[in-house]
Amino acid sequence: MDSGYYAAMTGLVARTQALDTAAANLANAQTPGFRAEREFFRSVLLGPGGADSELGETVNNYGLLGGNRLSMAQGALVATGNPLDLAVEGQGFFMVQTPNGPRYTRDGSFHRAPSGQLVTEAGEPVLSVTGQSIPIPPGVVTVGADGTISVAGGVVAQVGVFVFPAGTELTPEGANRYVAPQGLTATAATGASIHQGALENANQDVVEGTLDLVMMQRQAEMMQRALTVFHTEFNKFATEDLPKV
Repeated sequence: MDSGYYAAMTGLVARTQALDTAAANLANAQTPGFRAEREFFRSVLLGPGGADSELGETVNNYGLLGGNRLSMAQGALVATGNPLDLAVEGQGFFMVQTPNGPRYTRDGSFHRAPSGQLVTEAGEPVLSVTGQSIPIPPGVVTVGADGTISVAGGVVAQVGVFVFPAGTELTPEGANRYVAPQGLTATAATGASIHQGALENANQDVVEGTLDLVMMQRQAEMMQRALTVFHTEFNKFATEDLPKV
């Protein structure tokens, strides 16, 4: 069988998966704190044992999408005027406490709950640098660049911004929150700055995302046409050439 069939097949699989990723990125381009996913490729389709056969060697000559990784590029900061909206400039995530355990997010759309705690839009407590819930007494709220929260001039807590070791793969949960690998402990960020009265937009540009989506779709269609051509040639060989042998 012509190895070009495998090239078209792996290309179609890769472009179809990349098309799904591009669509998800574009759909969340207006979601605060959203981290776009970027695809990466690997060269081995059948795994380490793929080279043990002639078929495996043929297939493994072509790349395949290995998966997606979160882009940690900075999103644009947009002023909101809400003193409890917080945006992170630099690396790191806010930590929030959910019924399923700690979750990490760049979405700083916070407010004061009736209980007096700083919470997310879903009512989940935002955690301090020490992992505790943050009380917000009545009064004028000021948040410093290091996350120190003061109310009426008195310091009440320091909102936590946490980072992970380089190469850590966070698992997306919903549109803009992430789960850390089991057993991995986040540490307090040292190089991040907090901006009060602002939110961070998604790090996916709408125009770029639209172009990516169109490009992935066209590439997938091209691979599909190539597969159709190879399939037609194989059928012709089977019906016309083989009977002559």
